[in-house]
Amino acid sequence: MSKEIPAQYDASQVEDKWYAHWMENNYFHSEPDDRESFTVVIPPPNVTGVLHMGHMLNNTIQDVLVRRARMQGYNACWVPGTDHASIATEAKVVKRLREKGIKKGDLSRDEFMEHAWEWTHEHGGIILEQLKKLGASCDWDRTAFTMDPEYSESVIDVFIDLYEKGKIYRGARMINWDPVAKTALSDEEVIHKEVNSKLYHVKYKIVGEDDYVTIATTRPETILGDTAVCVNPEDERYTHLKGKKVIVPLVNREVPIIQDEYVDMEFGTGCLKITPAHDENDYNIGQKHDLETINMLNEDGTVSEEGELYIGKDRFEVRKLIAKDLEEAGLLIEVEDYKNKVGFSERTDAVIEPRLSLQWWVSMKELAQPALENVMDDTVEFHPAKFKNTYRHWMENVRDWCISRQLWWGHRIPAWYNEDGDFVVAKNEAEAEEKFKIKNLKFENLKQDEDVLDTWFSSWLWPISVFDPKYIGEYDERDPNSELDYYYPTKDLVTAPEIMFFWVARMIISGYEFMGEKPFDNVYYTGIVRDKKGRKMSKSLGNSPDPIELIGKYGADGIRMGMLFATPAGNDLPFDEKLCEQGRNFSNKVWNAFRFLTMNMEEGVDYEPTLTINEDDISDRWMAARIQETIAGVNEDFDNYKLNDALKKVYSLIWDDFCDWYIELAKPAEYGQNIPKEKLNTALGFFEQLMKLLHPFMPFISEEIWQHIQERSTDEALLVSEWPKVDDAKLDEDDLKLFDTLQSMVSSLRNIRAEVNVSPKEELDVFIQTNNQDTADAILANRIVIEKLESIKSLQVGPDVQKPEVYSSAIVDGNELYVPLEGLVDFEKEREKIQKEISRLEGFLKGINGKLSNDGFVNNAPEAVVEREKKKQSDTEEKIAKLQEQLKDFEG
Repeated sequence: MSKEIPAQYDASQVEDKWYAHWMENNYFHSEPDDRESFTVVIPPPNVTGVLHMGHMLNNTIQDVLVRRARMQGYNACWVPGTDHASIATEAKVVKRLREKGIKKGDLSRDEFMEHAWEWTHEHGGIILEQLKKLGASCDWDRTAFTMDPEYSESVIDVFIDLYEKGKIYRGARMINWDPVAKTALSDEEVIHKEVNSKLYHVKYKIVGEDDYVTIATTRPETILGDTAVCVNPEDERYTHLKGKKVIVPLVNREVPIIQDEYVDMEFGTGCLKITPAHDENDYNIGQKHDLETINMLNEDGTVSEEGELYIGKDRFEVRKLIAKDLEEAGLLIEVEDYKNKVGFSERTDAVIEPRLSLQWWVSMKELAQPALENVMDDTVEFHPAKFKNTYRHWMENVRDWCISRQLWWGHRIPAWYNEDGDFVVAKNEAEAEEKFKIKNLKFENLKQDEDVLDTWFSSWLWPISVFDPKYIGEYDERDPNSELDYYYPTKDLVTAPEIMFFWVARMIISGYEFMGEKPFDNVYYTGIVRDKKGRKMSKSLGNSPDPIELIGKYGADGIRMGMLFATPAGNDLPFDEKLCEQGRNFSNKVWNAFRFLTMNMEEGVDYEPTLTINEDDISDRWMAARIQETIAGVNEDFDNYKLNDALKKVYSLIWDDFCDWYIELAKPAEYGQNIPKEKLNTALGFFEQLMKLLHPFMPFISEEIWQHIQERSTDEALLVSEWPKVDDAKLDEDDLKLFDTLQSMVSSLRNIRAEVNVSPKEELDVFIQTNNQDTADAILANRIVIEKLESIKSLQVGPDVQKPEVYSSAIVDGNELYVPLEGLVDFEKEREKIQKEISRLEGFLKGINGKLSNDGFVNNAPEAVVEREKKKQSDTEEKIAKLQEQLKDFEG
């Protein structure tokens, strides 16, 4: 035994110590060698982010997978890193500048980038340092950042490659516009929420007539951009309007009445206002009918000069003003409450404005095909598989990807423009000049595109670019000895289903496009961490605990176990701090069990853990078999990504089997004696295996105990020890079944004691009537299990055993177990107690019968109430019958 064992387990004294030991010995670092790789890339958190409960769950799961793989002999490589997060980071930088009295517009691009890098260097490492507290065994030497020079170069190379293949284009299309961040967003960055709105019914006067048409809209401010009114050509209500015009309210613009099948005759008035610059469907109709496009909103959501009225005022202020002005002009018929879905920016929570804008796009249909096929045929496996349906739906309906963002922080688009507006795509200005020359175009005063690329356009390369980004697009020519060739494809991706389309699908797409194969074998989807009310944890709601404070209170192992215990793959985790308390309690249970073993060690005796067992000892044979059974079950659970089930098996093996049964049976018969040396060596050998099984889930306490079990060299660690293998020779099903029967008999005896209120110290006569002689022989041969755990005066076992006259009994695996009650129980007292309970229940039943015999109650009470009373009646009758049977046992 290597050092004195403290009486109490103190996670704060253990966790930092062992993490430092692992780091000092470089156990997390990976280099290519002759072993099979097991590669995991971290879903890169935002560079300026801090750890939240979702990160805790996600990274715990990754660490569990990586630690087990490392113990299995794989060359485990877990690559950490962060994402530059264009929108979120730029917003924080702009906010800090504002606090200093500086506007972004007052700075040059280079000056702003200096501030952005300063912010990144200040905050960029926080979340990764926090992950170390959790126990994350990442290869920190490989920490990547999506704005690293080599990584950035790969992003630009990919843009150029796709552009030259005709899969990136520049075009004016309707996009989602965030007026707060002042940038375009992809469809996946828009969250649709149901809100309470108003529906405004407005008069549009028909030119040359006293009549008007009524149009209902939830966005009256967009009236300023109306360029037509549209009706269905089949709608007989409006056939007389064909070829006529209406006057747009307040702006007094004459616009045509057009006809299009798009209009739903059943919705609203069947008459639509068309605002091509501010609604995607309207834009499509505008293109079809060659309508004018009026962009009545500025980038910040204020009315532009094209809007003519309310110029410079915010869109929501204008909504109130225009409603008031319409009413005063007699053009507002009514305003009704209305529920509808509105798009919000995922990053700023601003209401999205559809906006016609010139942007860069990736043509997705062809690119997506291999990524769809290889998920549907399980080349890339989803866990749980239910997410394949969602994935398929999105991929079959994939839309072109808007990849340009109107920001400065990020990868600047490699497009260069001359004074005439011509452009080329090139890696740098010198290459751009050459391309302009080849095209015989002006190349003086070239300017690079001001926009940056969507953050996801860089992170979709993550499994590739964290290794050898220079090989992107040239996978057929890469060095077969390169790191990329060794580590790619990666093994497991652990992520949340809400970024299935943002990130997972796009990584799969880029894997097939730029590497010719999948980026990972498996995708494990975690659930969302929610509070007790079912709400997603968030800073804005104030319902998320500080993970670092939780670690300080319960230990990283306690947090890890508590979270994993309550979250099957793909299911949300209803977080409760009691889960962490359960994890801490388990740590204490494990520690106390180990300490008990060490307290049985005699001074001057050398103990050496062994897996050699006493074949005559059923508890040794059973414990060995249970460990083998658990190893096999845990391996199967890992294969099926059921980490929750795997943990429960390990938990039950340690708490229930080892602590509550094996240790109890190992205790000497005489109080004050120590466990014999041979038995203790076997117990310690078992404990080593238990710590190996526990290590991926609870790395710190398992390492601490493993190091204490026997003397280790300074370069030894449980972290890199061998994962237990299944030894079929020790997996004896008969021993498992026999011990299970003996356990059930002990539990039955304890239940009988509780039922008849007999002290645990009171010795019992026990009769076991078995269903055959073989069973009797097995029980008698291993009677020590019953006799050691229960106070037994005599034990009779066999097929011919006769039951006593007055007894309490139980059936165990078809065998009848009897305990004579004569001399143990005061029959008169028990009769009185039972009779008293029967009388009480009969009084209760009388009241119920009275209700049910009352026609007025039965006919008038709600059906559910009547059924509830009938259920009470049957339950009470059953209880009385059981008590009357019990009463017979105490008669005579």
